[in-house]
Amino acid sequence: MNIKKIISTSLFALILTAPLTQAEVYELRTYTTHEGRLDDLLARFENHTVGLFEMHGLRNVAYWVPQDQADTLIYIIAHPDRESATANWDAFRNNPEWVQARAESRENGALVKGIVSVYMEATPWSPMQ
Repeated sequence: MNIKKIISTSLFALILTAPLTQAEVYELRTYTTHEGRLDDLLARFENHTVGLFEMHGLRNVAYWVPQDQADTLIYIIAHPDRESATANWDAFRNNPEWVQARAESRENGALVKGIVSVYMEATPWSPMQ
């Protein structure tokens, strides 16, 4: 066995047995709007929120509107870890552009009636790993 093959095999084995780096933390968020306000919330997300999330390190993963649950938006964002999630949310909430967009969208009353947030990590057998 030549030295190149030994080194290549050793590096491959090292890569396979090295501990995984810390996986992202996913946040599943469900927003329930006041009756008839979902379109306003969706417009705020499309025109302001999604871009501001990215600006502050909240990675957009996916967004859904359930077929059998009115006035609801469900989405997933990703964070490097829980500490980053806290810091990123604080930065987002204090962004002047967000403060203004939120205030303008609420001129006719609050959009959101309730928010449920669940932090998740992928299982070892998840295709995301």
